[in-house]
Amino acid sequence: MAEQFHYPHDIFELLVETIPRLVKAKKDVILFFEGAGVAESDWSEIRRTLATAPKSISKFDIARDVLTRLNRRGDSGLAPRREIIKRVTQFESFESCWENERLKAKGLVASVREVVNAKDAFTRMKQERDSEREQTQARHREEQQQAVQKRNEIDDIKARLFSLFSLNDKPQERGKLLESVLNDLFRAYGIHVRENFVRKPADSATVLEQIDGVIELGSAVHLVEMKWLKDPVGVAEFGPHLVRIMGRANASGIFISNSGFTQPAITQCAEFLNFRTTFLCSLEEIVMLLQRQGDLVDFLKTKSQAAIINKQPFLKILN
Repeated sequence: MAEQFHYPHDIFELLVETIPRLVKAKKDVILFFEGAGVAESDWSEIRRTLATAPKSISKFDIARDVLTRLNRRGDSGLAPRREIIKRVTQFESFESCWENERLKAKGLVASVREVVNAKDAFTRMKQERDSEREQTQARHREEQQQAVQKRNEIDDIKARLFSLFSLNDKPQERGKLLESVLNDLFRAYGIHVRENFVRKPADSATVLEQIDGVIELGSAVHLVEMKWLKDPVGVAEFGPHLVRIMGRANASGIFISNSGFTQPAITQCAEFLNFRTTFLCSLEEIVMLLQRQGDLVDFLKTKSQAAIINKQPFLKILN
């Protein structure tokens, strides 16, 4: 396998043309490389040639030979290669050149600077593109991991929800578990949740009211009521929810029922829309949402918009 050359061809040839013109003597070319940190093994043979047959080699031959050896050193020659570039691009004392070579040397140094600057700019742009690509890939990987984690979390919540249907002999326990499952579902979709709480007077243990949960949807606070009943939710079950909403400035409401709603309850909710945004949701809709892997946030926003815009508090979304 051929050795990899670390100086690009254009810079390599420019250095071969430039370095010999920066000094007057052949031995000074070797001193230039020695001062730049080039290993002795890369120029010692040339020094012996100068001692025995100086006319057999030119300054340009010396530069090409040393640069070729240095390029073949790979990473071990990186420091002296950089130092050579630095010394050439920062060269200003052209009095050390032969007088008839000074203009040529100045032009070549300027050319090296121009090429190096262009390649440095290209390298920076490439590094920026590489960095941007790596960041994009990292974000994509993180998003994929988060999506998988979210999907696993939702699948677990779905399994917990489906297991509630087997608790026919434990209605109270099932009702409490439903609150926990749905609050976890809201949280899995990034909806800020405050779980069930009770409100009591400061000096008494008497419960004034109990709320199943509170969520933020579109920057609006929604009181959430969840019921798992044998019969459809009627006005008697629905009315206290409206009272709790009216007791709080700017609060909205969501009522989730396993058994649906009576027409009087739906009518009462529609009339209540003149005062506050409140909409109804069946547990069947949520089950169907989980089955099709839909988005809970979009689902809730669609139902809220139907209530606000169309005065339709119970828009059924089953697919």
